[in-house]
Amino acid sequence: MKPTKILYVDDEAMALKYFERLVSPMAPVLTATSVEAGRAVLREHGAEIAVLVCDQRMPGEQGNELLRHTREYYPGIVRMLTTAYSELGDAIEAINTGEIYRYINKPWELESLRADLKNALELADLRSERDSLMRDKLLAQQGQLLASRLAMLAGVAAAVHEQPTEAALHPLAHTALSAGCSMPEVPWHRWDHADLMQAEARRAVEVAGQLRQWLTRWASPGAEALTELAQALSGSAQGDTVKVADKAPFTTLLDGAPGEPVSPAACAWLAWLIAQQGRVSVVAEGEGWRIQPLTTAVVPVPDWMAAAMEQLGGAPA
Repeated sequence: MKPTKILYVDDEAMALKYFERLVSPMAPVLTATSVEAGRAVLREHGAEIAVLVCDQRMPGEQGNELLRHTREYYPGIVRMLTTAYSELGDAIEAINTGEIYRYINKPWELESLRADLKNALELADLRSERDSLMRDKLLAQQGQLLASRLAMLAGVAAAVHEQPTEAALHPLAHTALSAGCSMPEVPWHRWDHADLMQAEARRAVEVAGQLRQWLTRWASPGAEALTELAQALSGSAQGDTVKVADKAPFTTLLDGAPGEPVSPAACAWLAWLIAQQGRVSVVAEGEGWRIQPLTTAVVPVPDWMAAAMEQLGGAPA
């Protein structure tokens, strides 16, 4: 659905009434009497609003505060400031800081106001089409993120450990899928593709550092290391098994939010799998999972990683 509405914010009731009467033949009009009320309308109807027109001088917060908020959280909305000539400096500052598309002098000249709003609506329509195309592209990139993270973990694990690590990646991917790995949330309203790639590179460096620390601690896995694993995963050790209630350690290396710190528990889990060379069984049990070392690793089928990447690419958002 394309946004089509105009939001006008002004503390003067007569100005609101006059604006709505003049502009409603062009587009549906929403109104608010303060910056805080404007924020509330944006929260409820942000996806429907194409243009925001805001008066500068109002009791409490001034109009440019709402414009700044809109630029950050609703960047597709075309923002306009209406001011008296004596407040022209505020309008110039708003233009220079990128908060508005243009300003409208008060008192309004009818034809000029309508022309400005017509241009703003056309610009909003172009932005909506651009954003729709960009959203489709970014969603496709987001759908590839889980698979690319599995590939990243394979490379990082091989770099920090002398022995082959593919056997450890197989139970990691299998358990993550079984536990319900989901699509990572990417803040596309603030990031572009380069921002995401930078965050993922930093994520790989952080994972490598944590893996080295855990692998040093678990150079010789045994009963004591199993107790440490239980502590790291906030679980409980019972004989030669560990019981875990929270799925997060099994999934967050793959579905953690980009830009967020890497979970030590998730790195501990991967390091344990590497130390055990994949000789681990993970079974759903009640509302949690039971981890148990095995004497031999489960031999994955050929091309298991490609199959896992396909499944991860179809993970729910």
